[in-house]
Amino acid sequence: MQLHQLNPIHKKKYPKRVGRGGKKGTYSGRGIKGQKSRAGSKFRPFIRDWIKRYPKLRGYRFGGKKEEIAILNLDVLERKFKGGSEVSPQILVEKKIIQRIKGKVPKVKILGRGELKKKLKISGCDVSKTAREKIKQAGGEIK
Repeated sequence: MQLHQLNPIHKKKYPKRVGRGGKKGTYSGRGIKGQKSRAGSKFRPFIRDWIKRYPKLRGYRFGGKKEEIAILNLDVLERKFKGGSEVSPQILVEKKIIQRIKGKVPKVKILGRGELKKKLKISGCDVSKTAREKIKQAGGEIK
């Protein structure tokens, strides 16, 4: 079955044409005098005037710029780094653990999932509370 083969279920209902004489009586259901009784009367919505008064600003003005953050867990650092090595966003990009976002090295946040047994020197990264504790226990340092 195709679109041009479909038939409507209900008959098409046309709006009642008022003001053409007939059984409606002298005023044909329009009442006496006034703008609504005249031919070609169109009312402008009242709220339109309010909308027009508001100052308009160009562009999309909500939300603002959101900085994208690369998220890592301790188990990834445990697998990818040797003991005593340094961890920074630049090194993470070089080792292809994280990717550049729009050509720039992103901010990095380290979370505390997994275990860490190696001493790592972490710099230039945000670190969560649980990750900070685990890094300190392993003997690592955070700058």
